[in-house]
Amino acid sequence: MSSVETVRSLFASRGGANYLGEAVSIATHMLQAGALAQRDSVSPQLVAAALLHDVGHLVASTSAQHDARHEETGAQWLTQLGFPSTVTEAVRLHVAAKRYLCSVEPAYLEALSSASVRSLELQGGAMSAQEATAFAELEHAAAAVAVRRWDDAAKDPTASVPAFDAFVPVLESVLR
Repeated sequence: MSSVETVRSLFASRGGANYLGEAVSIATHMLQAGALAQRDSVSPQLVAAALLHDVGHLVASTSAQHDARHEETGAQWLTQLGFPSTVTEAVRLHVAAKRYLCSVEPAYLEALSSASVRSLELQGGAMSAQEATAFAELEHAAAAVAVRRWDDAAKDPTASVPAFDAFVPVLESVLR
């Protein structure tokens, strides 16, 4: 099975699960994030990262779907499938990006959903000034912040969501 088919299968088999207390499923959430990235005309790698940012929730065992380390789980799994670091690092850093934004943008924390605020505590809370400075210097920090912003906006139960197949050409181009 190709890497894209493996991802498609995962979306189909486990994506219908509730997204951690939000009003959308995990798959709907990720498809919305991918669509928001496409709307913003970003690189295929960044669209793939937005689409796949929470894949760690899907690859985790059923009892671990609420794992606070889903970003690491997802990045490792995507690396095994052959995705480049431009995708996997944005996935790996998207939780740190939330912690970073809470530290540097006071209004950001106030705008988070209640479910996202709860998970923030599991993830370590807002970064210290020193942690935020170190994060901002990382090679993939800007990509992770972009993914984080699409992540936060991708929780609308009334949004029209493209099917997974709409992203197949993007994923195939990234994997070439």
